[in-house]
Amino acid sequence: MKLSIIIPVYFNEENLKPLYEDIKEKIIDVIDYDYELVMVNDGSKDASYGVMRELAAADPNIKTISLSRNFGSHAAMLCGLAHCTGDCAVIKAADLQEPTEMILDMVESWRQGNNVVLAVREGREEGKGQTFFSNLYYWMVRKTSFPNMPKTGFDVYLLDRKVIDVLSMLDEKNSALTGQILWSGFRTGTIGYMRRAREIGKSRWTLRKKIRLVTDTLFSFSTLPIKFVSTIGFVAFIVSLVWAAFLIAAKLTGVIDVRGWTALFVFNLFSFGVVMLTLGILGEYLWRTFDATRNRPPYIIEDSNIAERKEGE
Repeated sequence: MKLSIIIPVYFNEENLKPLYEDIKEKIIDVIDYDYELVMVNDGSKDASYGVMRELAAADPNIKTISLSRNFGSHAAMLCGLAHCTGDCAVIKAADLQEPTEMILDMVESWRQGNNVVLAVREGREEGKGQTFFSNLYYWMVRKTSFPNMPKTGFDVYLLDRKVIDVLSMLDEKNSALTGQILWSGFRTGTIGYMRRAREIGKSRWTLRKKIRLVTDTLFSFSTLPIKFVSTIGFVAFIVSLVWAAFLIAAKLTGVIDVRGWTALFVFNLFSFGVVMLTLGILGEYLWRTFDATRNRPPYIIEDSNIAERKEGE
């Protein structure tokens, strides 16, 4: 048996050495099977890749990959999955906010027959605002896309080799890997953990990236956007019919004189807003379709030590 631990890295130079020591103490020195660490530098502009190479020089079981620019966590994880060789692989963040020892529990759950093992948060040592918006996102995902999404979500998970092969085959752009995992429908187990507060460095999970995740999830796995457009159009049509009937009746009975310009202006402005919103949603679908037809790779590797490792073997 061989375990792969995939670690996407983005501005984590201060975390990497403590992370490796933590993995060595709680995983490497404990297990009786093979392992590998696949570290993927997602276009970091700090010294992260240099630290990764330094760790790889000391441990031959570490693979280092550096992408040409920041392609996003989805692409970095796909890259790690594509280059791992384990019977199963665990995606682990580099920020030391998840207890490393839970990987052993995940492997045990996998050995019991689960193809996917999700590490589900039972609590968070973080601010109430961050926790609220995170839970709000997962509530939205459960209501619109995946009823089987854990209430508090998941970032760390284990995948069996067959699941890795399926995800590599999907070749979807502008998507969410967590959504693809739930969509695939493989037998899934869960373990709980407490998410710790970040002690080293600062999070690069910006509001822009959070909004991108929400839109990718909705447009890739839910019919909500297009249903929203259809509902708005239907409601506007019914309201216009009722209003037209009222105006005709009022005109015939002599109730209407030269008034109503403000109401007409507001209605036209509202209608214009609905049209532009509809065009924006349809344009989002068209752009995603166009982006998929260009067949651009989800990531570009600038440098790695994989070839060096093979030559050494």
